[in-house]
Order: sequence, then structure tokens, then C-alpha cells
Amino acid sequence: MNYLQLRVLPLLALLASVLYYLYFQDSPALFERSDCSLFPYNHYWIISKRIVTPRGVISGAVEVKEEKIVSIIKEEDWHGDLKREQIIDYGEAVVMPGLIDVHAHLDDPGKTEWEGFPSGTRAAAAGGITTLIDMPLNSVPSTVSAETLKLKIDAAKKNIYVDVGFWGGLVPENAFDANSLEALLSAGALGLKSFMCPSGINDFPMTNSSHIKEGLSILAKYRRPLLVHAEIPQYSESYLEDAANDPRLYSTYLKTRPASWEEAAIRELLTVSKDTRIGGPAEGAHLHVVHLSDAGSSLQLLKQAKSNGDSVTFETCPHYLAFSAEEIKDGDTRFKCAPPIRDAANKEKLWMALLDGDIDMLSSDHSPSVPELKLLDEGNFLKAWGGISSLQFVLPVTWTHGRQYGVTLEQLALWWSERPAKLAGQDLKGGIAVGNHADIAVWEPNVEFELNNDHPVYIKHPSISAYMGSKLSGKVLATFVRGNLVYKEGKHAPAACGAPILAA
Repeated sequence: MNYLQLRVLPLLALLASVLYYLYFQDSPALFERSDCSLFPYNHYWIISKRIVTPRGVISGAVEVKEEKIVSIIKEEDWHGDLKREQIIDYGEAVVMPGLIDVHAHLDDPGKTEWEGFPSGTRAAAAGGITTLIDMPLNSVPSTVSAETLKLKIDAAKKNIYVDVGFWGGLVPENAFDANSLEALLSAGALGLKSFMCPSGINDFPMTNSSHIKEGLSILAKYRRPLLVHAEIPQYSESYLEDAANDPRLYSTYLKTRPASWEEAAIRELLTVSKDTRIGGPAEGAHLHVVHLSDAGSSLQLLKQAKSNGDSVTFETCPHYLAFSAEEIKDGDTRFKCAPPIRDAANKEKLWMALLDGDIDMLSSDHSPSVPELKLLDEGNFLKAWGGISSLQFVLPVTWTHGRQYGVTLEQLALWWSERPAKLAGQDLKGGIAVGNHADIAVWEPNVEFELNNDHPVYIKHPSISAYMGSKLSGKVLATFVRGNLVYKEGKHAPAACGAPILAA
């Protein structure tokens, strides 16, 4: 090679690089093949006849560039804009904001034999869930300090297929320690969670209204919520008599956890929730009651608190909307949870409250365990571990049972995306809108499937789920998290690239 060639060849190589950059900078960019996504482009369009946006359902296209939604175009406004781009056409399938589940127990670190971040978030992705907020208990240790939160964050890194945030725990140990609570919140906890009854976890004891009042005063400074399991035990002679009945009967368990437990807790809660009103000592804090089961007095008390100006919201769960006490067979402890699944009339009232806008949102309360703790062979409802394992199924369950009530796609997005995003303080999530994260679920509402041994299930212990054996409608086709296609019809992205979410 002569001297001229030695001088010219590097210049030609540089020129080629510049021309390549200029040509491709505005065209669909191909990733250096990333294991984070099943689709190799970071600039593309998603097309559908049914895209659920905050302004209604449209036929059109969503433009995704890297992590964000950068434009949304109605079909009549395309004018050939998409010809040069990469396109994923989902036809008549529904494209809606990814679900945000604000109430899940992933049991990591310390109890990964129960679930764990990898299996739990794979199940979430397969169910159209793009964000989970993990509860502070059922892991070891419970998340009640900045130090224990760090353990959970470290366990999540490179092990989550969807984005995961974290609630901290409010317990008697830290309730009157402002420095400890502030350190926990400053470390990134999105809010706090407490129990008003025994949680079943030794390092997560129950709180009372005094603890909650102190917690709200700290949360007010950070403008974050307190989530409360609202049951206060009401032991009596009749309780002891009920507990002595056949433990294989679901009615025995139901009688030992009556609606009066929820009512008593909510009455006590409302003595401090008034502090959250405008001008109150805890203005800026917010109270959120988790998994409401009682559609009677408890519901009415919460409605009254809202009308009084208290900063209060509440959720219920798909299992309270899908099942009723009369249907639960003797010994089938898969259905044990707290508060319990109540009768069919109560279920109907919960649906009405949800449709009327009284109940704000839905969550899974995914609460798994190892199968041995469910005592499936013994069938003892009083001794079995409580909790419904449900993470992968909440979208089709809500849709299947909601269709008879005329539930719309917009309502699903409100209950499962928009309002949960607001509770968790996630301004860039919860809706298909320009500037938001490209967190998207794609599903076929009319496709039916049976949850049997042939159906791919990604929760760690499918046998303990009360939903196994059900016939459901609403098959999830694809799930995008921050623009990455993390799930596509039975296949997950090779790498777990979800992001831990920390409050700023």
C-alpha cells in the first residue's frame, strides 16, 4: 500500500461514517441487538383500530422513539407519514396503556421460593402489566427503613422484566421516629403501607390511629400516600363459637372475619383522615384503603369521607368481583384471603360502586406462598396461608366479568392505569399520551382461553391460584415497557431490563 492510499483510506472511512449518520439519524434506528426487547428497533409505529387514549378510543398510530411516545396520529391524518418507518400493525387488537398494579407481594429478597422478582415480573409482563409497586412485607426483611429498602432495590436490579416501585412500611417501631421515616422516603419509597390487624409477619406488626396520624404528618412533607389494610379484629363469644366450626367450610372462615372488622378500622381511620383536608395539619398526605371487600357500611363511610374533603381513595380487587362465598367449595383454600371474599349480593354492590366511580381503582393484591402453606390437601381454612395468586390474570378476569356490566375499554384504562399512576406519583405513566413512557399492553378482547395445565403461566406456583380452571376472555398479545417489547405471545425478552422506580 503506497503513501497516498495510507492517507486517503482513513478519510474515506470517516466520510462514510458521516454519510451513514446523516442518512440514518431520522430513519428507524436498528439497535445494536439488545436483549431487552423482542423488536430490534428503537423508533417505530404501533397501528391499531382501537387505541385507548385519554381522549377516547381512536383508530390510528402511536409513534415510539426510544423510551417515549413522541406522537399519536388518527388514521384520517396519516397522509403517508408512516411509509419510511418501522410499523407493527395490530389490526383490531386493543392497544391501551400498560396496567399499573399498585398492590403486589413479590417476596424478594428472602422468600423467593414464594415468588421473587424474576417470575413475578415475567407473569406481570404476560398479563399486560408494565409497572408493579411492591409491598414492603412478605420479603425478608420487611422494608421498614432506608437500609432494608436498599436490599430490595439491589435484589430487583437486572431481575425485573417490568418497572417496579416500592412502598415502605409504617410500623410501631418507626411511626414515632421522624428521622427513620424521612430517611425511608428520601431513599425512594413511593409512600408507606400499614396494617390495622396482625399481618402474619413478625417484623411487620399492626398499627393504630396514633401511628397512622404520625405517619401522615411525615408523608405530608413529601406529598405521598399511606396505604392501609383496614381491618380491626372484633373478638367476641360468637367469634370463638364460629372458629370452633368445621375448618374445611369456607363459611367458617368467613364468619371469623366479618365485615364489622373493616367497618371498625375505617371508622378509626376517619378520625385521622380529616387531617389531610385542605388547611389540615397533614395537608399533602393522602390515605388509600387497600382491597376493600365490604360493600356495606365500610363503603358508605369512605364515600362520606370523600364528600367531607378528606384526601382519600380506595381500591378493590378482581377476586372480590369474580368470586362469591357461595361458590367456594369446601377445603379449597386457594380462595382464602383477607379481607375475605363475601357473598354474591356484596359482589354485586362492589361492581355498582366501581361503575359509579365510588371505588377509585383496581389492584391484584397478588399474594403467593409455597403450596405447602395453602394446606390444599388438608383444606383447613383457619390454618392455611391467606392470599390470592393472580398477577398474570387480572386484565382478562376484569374484562371477562366486567363485560356483563357494560365495562368499557376507557374504564379499564382508568381503573388499571390512569388512577394507579396518580396514586404512585408516576406522571409519565398511566396513559397513551405524547411525552409519556411507551408502556403499552396489546390484547384481543374476544379471544377466549382456559387456564389449565396447557396454558403458559409464569407465576412460580400456578397450582395455588384460585383462577386455575377458569375460562377467560382477553388474551394479551404483547407488552411494551419504555419502548421495549418485553413480551410477545408466550415469549419474553432475553434480558430483564425493567427499571426500579424511586421517588425523587
